[in-house]
Amino acid sequence: MKLLFDQNLSFKLCQMMADIFPQSAHARFHGLSEAADPVLWEFEKANGFAIVTQDVDFAEMAGLLGSPPKVLWLRSGNRTTAAIADLLRRHAQTIEAFEGDNSTACLEIY
Repeated sequence: MKLLFDQNLSFKLCQMMADIFPQSAHARFHGLSEAADPVLWEFEKANGFAIVTQDVDFAEMAGLLGSPPKVLWLRSGNRTTAAIADLLRRHAQTIEAFEGDNSTACLEIY
């Protein structure tokens, strides 16, 4: 699964997760650091990314618009980058299964 980390998450996650999500990127790597949510949504959709975010707005968009793109909504509160990487690692199998689930647009991760 290609993950795109939202601007509210560290770009360091790309390197930290490269072994299990090797095609991951960060919004800032694509000039989208200040992009409005609908612009980011369309970029993800056009480029086959799933957004990883702590922003409820993307979860709401997924509920209204469906997928693609898929949304991984981190509901664990403010945590260190290392803690977020650990959270994603612990849920890697669930994330991979989510990719193939056409009936679900948003995955909440706690």
